[in-house]
Amino acid sequence: MRVRDAVYPLVLATAFGAAPLAAGGRPTIGSDAAACDAGSGPAVHVIVAGLKDRKGRLKLELYPATAADFLRDDRDLAKEGKVFRRVWADTPATGPVEMCIQVPAPGSYGLFFTHDRDGKNKFNFWSDGGGITSNTRIGASKPKIAASTVEVGSGITTITIRAQYLRGLSGLSPMKN
Repeated sequence: MRVRDAVYPLVLATAFGAAPLAAGGRPTIGSDAAACDAGSGPAVHVIVAGLKDRKGRLKLELYPATAADFLRDDRDLAKEGKVFRRVWADTPATGPVEMCIQVPAPGSYGLFFTHDRDGKNKFNFWSDGGGITSNTRIGASKPKIAASTVEVGSGITTITIRAQYLRGLSGLSPMKN
């Protein structure tokens, strides 16, 4: 196959508004999708598994990899000149869910995933879901930075985050499949 034979379909798909495709041929969603699809890191390509349903919106948030800064208010982090990035995407109706978030430089970061099922842009412990990079059970307390850290190189770092939802008195945990 010649290079132009592989490039022309991509050019046509882009020109007609088709969603970009991740390395596995699946559409990547979110405002940073182009970074992962083009392979122009540093960025984190997140495969989201275990969604409860296809309601609402999905969010990735990037924090400094310190216990003091993880899940802090983004306005406070910005005032202090610290790393913070947020990417939103509508939940796709079907198919795999893959998101991308750019990072400012290679290094360690805290990463948190949220499934905002009610669309209110405020985490609702009773209905919304969350996820961390280690995929350990979150429970009823704030996740620890050690369980939420991702090491990012100069390219694209791919990880899987399993969504977790309230399951009885024990707090957030993955859905049973």
